[in-house]
Amino acid sequence: MNQINIDGYGDNLSVNGIKIGDLSPSEHEKIEHEKGGQNYKPLENVVVSHVKDSSTLICRKPSEDSVKSYIEEELIDGLCCYSAVNQGQLNEEIVGAVIHHLQNEKLPTVPRSIRHKYMSAFLLASTAITGMDKVIPKVAGVESWELTFKLCRRWGYEIKKIPTNQCIIVGAQGNFHGRSVAAVSMSDDPDARKNFGPFVPGIELVPFNDIEALTNLFEEKGELIAAYCVEPIQGEAGVIVPDDDYWIKVKSLCEKHNILLAMDEVQTGFGRTGANFAHQLYGVKPDLMGCGKAAGGGILPVSFVAGRKDVIDTLTPGSEGSTFGGYPLASVVGTYAIKVLADKKLADSARIRGAQLISHYEDIMDEFPDKIKEVRGKGLLTAFEMHNETQLDGHTVSVELLNRGIYAKETHHSTVRIAPALTIEAWQIDNIAEQIRDVIKSL
Repeated sequence: MNQINIDGYGDNLSVNGIKIGDLSPSEHEKIEHEKGGQNYKPLENVVVSHVKDSSTLICRKPSEDSVKSYIEEELIDGLCCYSAVNQGQLNEEIVGAVIHHLQNEKLPTVPRSIRHKYMSAFLLASTAITGMDKVIPKVAGVESWELTFKLCRRWGYEIKKIPTNQCIIVGAQGNFHGRSVAAVSMSDDPDARKNFGPFVPGIELVPFNDIEALTNLFEEKGELIAAYCVEPIQGEAGVIVPDDDYWIKVKSLCEKHNILLAMDEVQTGFGRTGANFAHQLYGVKPDLMGCGKAAGGGILPVSFVAGRKDVIDTLTPGSEGSTFGGYPLASVVGTYAIKVLADKKLADSARIRGAQLISHYEDIMDEFPDKIKEVRGKGLLTAFEMHNETQLDGHTVSVELLNRGIYAKETHHSTVRIAPALTIEAWQIDNIAEQIRDVIKSL
């Protein structure tokens, strides 16, 4: 049997004599390359150590001398763990609820085969904030999409009476719903699909924000289509914002053909776009909605599916489950994540700070029209796209921003996404914009 010795906490945590607080950024990278999978490509020469406040990370970078393994610098978090930390890093109210629960309530985990009292709190809170009839708790964001997919199929067979094994789920080109087999089956991203087939059948894609293409597909195959499963704003594709009237037309089309509108709000929900949920910006209500990321307040992975009673009620015991979906601690965290969203009016903050950031983008585009092609966003889900030229590289921009104390990340070659915590302050937005301007000027 292999020997293992684990001891200490924080920087003093050691595994078989290797103390993590002594490691340089390159040594962390070496361990990841040797011991971990290479399914991510993190920014080089930087390791996050801890947080200073709700929008500031303390990171470790290579030291210029041979005495120290690293130096520490502040980094404004412009990515917010892909919108998982909308409430801000280590939100005091959510952390306080966790501490109280573990120290005083003393109920971390029980299975779904026995009820616990905190599930009621989570279901009451989540149905209230979403305005939906029912909610099913899950864990990872992609699980909420997987369950949405399953619910749409079951509703299609049992309620709409689609013939067995002929159900079609429609998605949008450029989508991102996660990286499970069903999610990549709907994806058209070659990197997500390569050598993972065969894929789940019964999926068809239409161009996003193209009501004519959707109309044609519905008219041709509407009797076999159970749902249009789609992001209200495409995040990973580069913050693609649809026309103002697109979702009104989509909803009307779905009702006409008795097709569910199922929205993936994992990234766009919980105040990110200037409304509690992005669909509210467009005056529509989906039949199903998947949420995740900020549903756990940046503390625990929490996700859920909210929806109409007749759709949710197609599930029966044994047809769906999740060991940690809605367990007591997650229910407390999920409830308090909702409380902070509502009490702190985070959607309003996103709308105000987002308008400030977009205004800065527009000024930069006006100054450098040969470099900035377009700015996009709703609330604090924002991006700027550069012209598709070799020197206008998104990764270069991300690295240069890192050198200037801003954490951002490119999506595709020429687009950089900025989506900070909804608690970010005005001066921090100004700082982000100033550093972006300097980087763009230098290209």
